[in-house]
Formats: sequence, C-alpha cells, structure tokens
Amino acid sequence: MHYCALACDFDQTLANRGVVAKGTLDALERLLASGRKLVLVTGRQLDDLRQIFPQLSLFERVVAENGAVLFRPSQVFLDALHRRGVSPLSFGSVIVASEQPEDAKVLAVIRELRLELQVIYNKGAAMVLPSGVNKGTGLLAALSEMCLSHHNVVAIGDAENDHALLSASECGIAVSNAIQTLRERADLTSGAADGKGVEEIVDRLLLDDLRGVRNRFKQWEIYYDHRAARAAQAI
Repeated sequence: MHYCALACDFDQTLANRGVVAKGTLDALERLLASGRKLVLVTGRQLDDLRQIFPQLSLFERVVAENGAVLFRPSQVFLDALHRRGVSPLSFGSVIVASEQPEDAKVLAVIRELRLELQVIYNKGAAMVLPSGVNKGTGLLAALSEMCLSHHNVVAIGDAENDHALLSASECGIAVSNAIQTLRERADLTSGAADGKGVEEIVDRLLLDDLRGVRNRFKQWEIYYDHRAARAAQAI
C-alpha cells in the first residue's frame, strides 16, 4: 500500500453546504477499515467545525483555520479593521476572516500597520493569516506528528486555498466542482462533485491504491533534471 492517508478539504469537497452525506461518511469508514488514516484540512475555525460536523473523531488530525494555530490575532489589527467598517468579520485563534470585496480594506490596514500577514482567498472568502501559513504547512505539521511522509498522502480539495494542500501531497486531486485553476493543477479530477467525488476517490484507493495516477509536476521535474544532466555532460 503506497498511499497511507487521505487529506480532505471540508466545504464543497467533503461537505455540500456544510452537510456531509451518509454515503460519504460510509466511504471514510471503509477507508479507515483498510488501515489508512484521514486528515481534515479546512479554512474553518475549529469551534464552528465542531458544531456542524460531529464526526471529527474519524480524523487522525484536524488542521483548522487554513493552516496551523500559531497565535491570537493582534487586538490592534482587529480594532483597525472594525474602524474601517470591515463586515462581515470573524476571527479564531489565528485566522481573521471576511469576504470580498472587503479584502481591499483589509489589505489597506495590513499596509498601514506594516504587518507580516497574507490574504488567502476561498471562493469569495478572504482569510488573513501569518505569512507562510497555509493548508500545506498545516498538513505537513500534522503528518510529522503522525510519522507519515507527504509521499504517502493523497489530498483532495476544491478552491483557491487548496493549491497549497495539493502541492504538499504526493497526489493532488480536485473534485469536479473545483475551480478551473485547481483542476488544471491536479493530478486527477473526480467525475463527481463534493462528497460524491470523495467517495469516488476512496473507492479507487481501496481498489488499486490509485495505481496509474502519476504526479504530472514530479514528472516534469524528472524531465528537467535529465535535461540538465545531459547539458552538464555536453560541457
């Protein structure tokens, strides 16, 4: 068995409008029964996730707030956002979240306060995080605790903030309802949307461990290395 874990985004990947279908939960149970592990990687705040998804115990690790919990948002930053009239506005241990087009106000505050923060987008949502924190870094931290390599992980998602998630895994998959740029980057796109797409990938993992699905970007790196080696030999 090459792929030992499946890392899933939540909204519009595992869940449709915050609801995970019974068939999708059954698929996750089948994957766990095979000896594989599950990691949930989401932009949602953990308390919010607990309220709508009571099955969190299925997952070996939950990476919330689009990466890792590093620090509590600065009160000075939050006060400045309120003064700017940014709405909606919510925050967790790390993340500060709003929606487009409020991101223009958020970016202005970041520039004014000279903060080392980044804005990450997710289908209309605008999330503020410490520089360098994303779903990919959160997944890698979770895998380190689980003593797993990213080479043994399949990741699946649907939105802009899932680029980092797919890049941090050996095999990156987009559900069919994913944004076009993610589908273009993915090694495989499911035939179905949302949770049905996750069910499809679970069934393929259990059938043949995704045999035959190749990492297209890794192939390019191998090709590039070979070309560089030939050039070196010619000198």
